Amino acid sequence: MRILRKITTPSNYHHQQQLRSYVSTCRAVVLPSFGGADKLQLRSDVPVPLLKPNHVLVRTRAVSINPLDTRMRSGYGRSIFEPLLPLILGRDVSGEVAAVGESVRSVSVGQEVFGALHPTAVRGTYTDYAILSDEEVTPKPTSLSHVEASAIPFAALTAWRALKSTARISEGQRILIVGGGGAVGFAAIQLAVAAGCNVATTCGSQSIDRILAVGAEQAVDYVNEDVELAIKGKFDAVLDTIGVPETERMGINFLKRGGHYMTLQGEAASLTDRFGLAIGLPAATAFLLKKQIQYRYSHGIEYSWTFMRADIEGLIEIRKLCEAGKMRIPVDKTFPITQVKEAHEAKDNKLIPGKVVLELD
Repeated sequence: MRILRKITTPSNYHHQQQLRSYVSTCRAVVLPSFGGADKLQLRSDVPVPLLKPNHVLVRTRAVSINPLDTRMRSGYGRSIFEPLLPLILGRDVSGEVAAVGESVRSVSVGQEVFGALHPTAVRGTYTDYAILSDEEVTPKPTSLSHVEASAIPFAALTAWRALKSTARISEGQRILIVGGGGAVGFAAIQLAVAAGCNVATTCGSQSIDRILAVGAEQAVDYVNEDVELAIKGKFDAVLDTIGVPETERMGINFLKRGGHYMTLQGEAASLTDRFGLAIGLPAATAFLLKKQIQYRYSHGIEYSWTFMRADIEGLIEIRKLCEAGKMRIPVDKTFPITQVKEAHEAKDNKLIPGKVVLELD
C-alpha cells in the first residue's frame, strides 16, 4: 500500500495534532460481477477515497460476514448495485481510527472502534481501510476483541431498529422472536431482555441452551415441536427474522391488538430486481401499504418491513450493553481475508451455522 495524501486537522482540534498521513491505496475484496464465491477478488491496489468532513477512516482488524453479503454477491439488489460495480462487500467492522475528517469529534486517531455501514453502501468493509461516517462508528467495547466486536453492530442495529425504533418496546412487555438462533434474532433477544421484556423465541435445537442462557423465558424447537401449541398467550411485538408466509401468519396471530409485526424479509429489493427501479419500487410501496391496511383492519396490528440503518444512539447503547456483559454474538469460525472465497463458500453451503469473521493483519 502507498502512503501519499495527508489530511489536516483544525488547530483547535485534538490539542493541535500534527498532519497525519493516510493511505491512498490498500487491499480490498472486490466484486466485479454477481455470482458465486469465485467472483470475489482480493486486490492489492484499490483506491482509498478522500475523506469527507464527517468521515472516519478505520484500519480494519476484523469484519463479519452477514447474510446480506452473500445475497448481494449473488445479485440481491441488482437493480441498485449493478450500475455501481465493482463493489466492496461487508457491513461490520472493528479496528483502529487511522484518520478523521475535519468535522469529526466523536472519535480520535488511534482509538479502537467498531460500527456498521448502511445496507446500500457501495464501498464496504472487506478492506484494510474502511470509511464510515461518524454516525456509523463508536469506541469499541473494551471487553471484546476485534473479532468479537465485528460480529455485533449490523445485526444488533437491525434488531434495534425493529424493537426500539419501530415497536418502542418497554419493560414488562411480551416479545416473540421468530428465528432466535441467527445473529439478528439473538441480538434481539438480548435487547429485549435488557429492556425488561419477557421473551419467547423459535430456533433450532442447537441454539436452545445459549438462548436460555441470555435470558429468554422460552425457546421452542421449531423442527420438533408444534410452535403454535408450545407458545401460550399473546405478544406486544413479533420480530420475524425468517419471513416466510407461514411464519408471518403465525406471528400475526400471536399479536395483541395494537401490537407490532416486523419482518426482515421485505419485498422492496426483490421487486425492484424483478421489475426495475421505476416499476419495482412503487410496486413494493403499494404492496407494503396494502398489507399495513389489511392487518390494521383485520387484526388491529401494525405491520412493517425492517432493515438496519445508522443510529449512533443505538450503537452507543449496544456498546454499553456489550461492556455490561448483556450483548454478545458468538463467532463460530474465523478466516484470514486471503481466504474470503472459502469463507463465503462455507456460508453458502451451510457448513458453518453461526457467525463467520474475516481477520485482517
